[in-house]
Amino acid sequence: MTDDKPDQTPDQTPDKQPDQPPPPRPEPKPEPQPEPDAKLEADAKPVPTPMPKPKPKTPNLALRRLRTGFKPSRGQAIVALVLALVACMAVVQVRVNRADDGYQNARREDLIAILDGLGQNTRRLESEITDLEERKNSLSSSADKAQTAREQAEAQVRTLGILAGTLPAQGPGVRITLNDPQSKMTSSNLLDAIEELRDAGAEAIQINGAVRVVASTDFVDDAPGIAVDGKKVTSPYVVEAIGESHNLSGAANFPGGLVSEVTGPQVGGTAEVTELPALQITALHAPEEHRYARPAASPTK
Repeated sequence: MTDDKPDQTPDQTPDKQPDQPPPPRPEPKPEPQPEPDAKLEADAKPVPTPMPKPKPKTPNLALRRLRTGFKPSRGQAIVALVLALVACMAVVQVRVNRADDGYQNARREDLIAILDGLGQNTRRLESEITDLEERKNSLSSSADKAQTAREQAEAQVRTLGILAGTLPAQGPGVRITLNDPQSKMTSSNLLDAIEELRDAGAEAIQINGAVRVVASTDFVDDAPGIAVDGKKVTSPYVVEAIGESHNLSGAANFPGGLVSEVTGPQVGGTAEVTELPALQITALHAPEEHRYARPAASPTK
């Protein structure tokens, strides 16, 4: 049996070489870096480090509700203002009432006397209203209206003459005698006495039977004594007044009034009040001629 494989010549036999590592690859050369500019490095500013953001606070619901509750609305503000005004008015009214309450320390008998005097003044005013109404009806129905009007005018002149002190007067009243042994009584004390009598309804007043007291009467200290309308009067001072005697006496004896003032330590005198059913006042006031005032025309003409 023959071998069919072709013969191989030495030239055709492959060269077998031992295993060798592959040659190393050449390392790439680093690219040249540009040299930093010293001037740019000097001018460059440091980059600030960013701060961490604060965590959002959790809202306090209780505090928010409290603020909402204390924030008044417009209606609540108006109501508060009205209540403040009402309270202020109430306080003022209470203080006024306390200041005007001059009778809280008065005795029961004195209060009864005051009420009795007020009732009598009311009846007197009602009587005057009735008289005026009768006068009006008389003028309307009288056949001789001129004569009736003349009579009423004359009566009015007499009334005005008593008030002006140009005519004498008579009627019930009081006589008040004031003794001042130490000459401590002043014109203010006497003026207070006159004012109290006028407030009680005195219609005609005279002092020591010589001076008629009218609206223009002046009082001046003239020790020892007091000058009234230029006439000097001395102790004892006798004040006579026509009017409802009970009212006049109650006004003089009222606590803190004329009698208390004269008999107190400020004056140290005595006072005597006498009610009289009939009293005459004869002192007259000489009216002075008016320099500027003149009667005005009636508005009905």
